[in-house]
Amino acid sequence: MFPPLLLAILLLSAFAPIGPVKSHEETGDWSCESDSEIGIVADFRPGVITLDGHADDWKDIDGFEFSLLQALDPDDDNEYSGGKMTVKALHDGRDVFFLLQVDGDYRYIKGESSKCPSVALMFQIGESATYHNMGGCKEGKNTCTNKTCKGYEVDIMHFSIGNAIPGRLYGGDTIDVGNEGDEFGQLVDLYAWNPHCRFLDGISPSANDSSAKNDWKGTWWHSSFTHHSGFVAADSPYSSENSTGTYYFEFSRALRTSDRLQQDAQFVIGGTSKMSAAFWYPVDGQPWHASGHYSIHCDWTPMDITSSTSKLTSLSGVGSGSSASIFALLISVISLCLSVVVVYRLFRPPQNVAVEYRVLRPQNVGLTSMDNNNL
Repeated sequence: MFPPLLLAILLLSAFAPIGPVKSHEETGDWSCESDSEIGIVADFRPGVITLDGHADDWKDIDGFEFSLLQALDPDDDNEYSGGKMTVKALHDGRDVFFLLQVDGDYRYIKGESSKCPSVALMFQIGESATYHNMGGCKEGKNTCTNKTCKGYEVDIMHFSIGNAIPGRLYGGDTIDVGNEGDEFGQLVDLYAWNPHCRFLDGISPSANDSSAKNDWKGTWWHSSFTHHSGFVAADSPYSSENSTGTYYFEFSRALRTSDRLQQDAQFVIGGTSKMSAAFWYPVDGQPWHASGHYSIHCDWTPMDITSSTSKLTSLSGVGSGSSASIFALLISVISLCLSVVVVYRLFRPPQNVAVEYRVLRPQNVGLTSMDNNNL
């Protein structure tokens, strides 16, 4: 139970802007003409990833490349000039892992989030939730509730690195249980019904729930860093300003959480989820604004979470010709083995045979005397 003063503060913070995630300021009609059919696949790969910001352990994992288009005006002419974003995903049967990789000159000013890169992941929760308008509920800020916007929920993870040390882990802090914030960094767990109705998990317009917790963990890195043994805050700015390189953002979360408020997306092995990824960057050194981010697509992107038996299933689905070839090869191997056994039995060297010798002794025989009379 929250003390009255703390409860009031949290409730006010729910309606106030949440860190760098501010409401969109969209104008004009929305149009999405992209026909991209690229999806993301999260294969079952247990024991592969260490959440440290380094991409070395992802080198054998397939990535999916996306153009980064402005979220409010997804026209090719407004594409992020630094390059495309590569998204990689996998799961180990318990947690799902993500790597977002995007080129960009190193820019970092400690404590000034809008002058540092930022990323977010968004997932569909409610069946009616749309990518556009962050869920798409038509209710306004003062009327959106879990009843009036039921079915329009989206799950959001936002990470702004302005106070985050490279390679260090953020989010999921026990000190933040009950408000889904991040006391030490700016990796927060939110849900939304539309851009004007976004709240930290556990906070709502009507009441708060202390059972909520930040389920996400994450870290970041830039390829221009040469010091790999670990940074501390005093090392900031960590690299030379405008150094050419690549940003890496690495995250994990349990496939299923203990959420009972319809504020977390729940992932199913063998199922498909709808997601999106966003990127904020201080282009030309200018601070970014909340609605000025880039997205990997102007609609949901499907993410398949494969099971450990997927490859066996794909093998069983090969054509009849391939199946016949495999069967013939199997028969040939068996025949060869049988031939070797037969040849071995025919030509194996004679073995030592124990011969039993029995000495025959004469038996007692009754003798009949013979004389000439018996002749």
